[in-house]
Amino acid sequence: MRPSGREVNQMREISIETGVTRHAEGSCLIKCGDTHVLCTASIDERVPPFLKNSGLGWVTAEYGMLPRATHSRMNREAKRGQSGRTQEIQRLIGRALRAGVDRVALGERQIVVDCDVIQADGGTRCASITGGWVALRLAMNKLMKAGDVISDPMTDHVAAVSCGLYAGQPVVDLDYPEDSEAGTDANFVMTGRGRLIEVQASAEGATFGREDLSTLMDLAESGVAELVAAQKAAVGA
Repeated sequence: MRPSGREVNQMREISIETGVTRHAEGSCLIKCGDTHVLCTASIDERVPPFLKNSGLGWVTAEYGMLPRATHSRMNREAKRGQSGRTQEIQRLIGRALRAGVDRVALGERQIVVDCDVIQADGGTRCASITGGWVALRLAMNKLMKAGDVISDPMTDHVAAVSCGLYAGQPVVDLDYPEDSEAGTDANFVMTGRGRLIEVQASAEGATFGREDLSTLMDLAESGVAELVAAQKAAVGA
């Protein structure tokens, strides 16, 4: 029995509200159960130095958690320095979102996706990727409407979900009580067409077999399909 009472293949309730900030070219507030993340996308007509005069665009991400996003208050990273966990997560978000972008079609400009965790209850990196795609999609829509890009730079949806073995059972979309006790924890980043972008899987207490990984991937495919449906509903396509 899962702590939340959900079925093993049941996702948390998903909500994506768009246009939540005034100034960003794209923004949304994604809620996956009690995990809430504010995602904004900002267009910069410059690219990093290593891409100057290449004709290629760039998508990158930054990630952070508000001090009271968790059960006890954390010091702001601006005060204590950025952790290795934060760096790893924001690099993952950037890699994931770039997989759904035609950087030639984007042109020589950069879009920065900021993911700020307001409330954490497990799966913050997955929610950031899923919501980050929505914010990025909205920013791309503005570029297209203004005629700044000739063709749509977005090639596919990108979403992510966590899966794991909890109390010996394979489950999808782990919340914090499950995540903290899972024997195996995995994050699946996939496209809307079901192609894999990245898989992060590790044994937390006991090893797992190939058949376990296959079962988790089946759960992930179903979960990502639900997330992509929520993305489509949020952006109207």
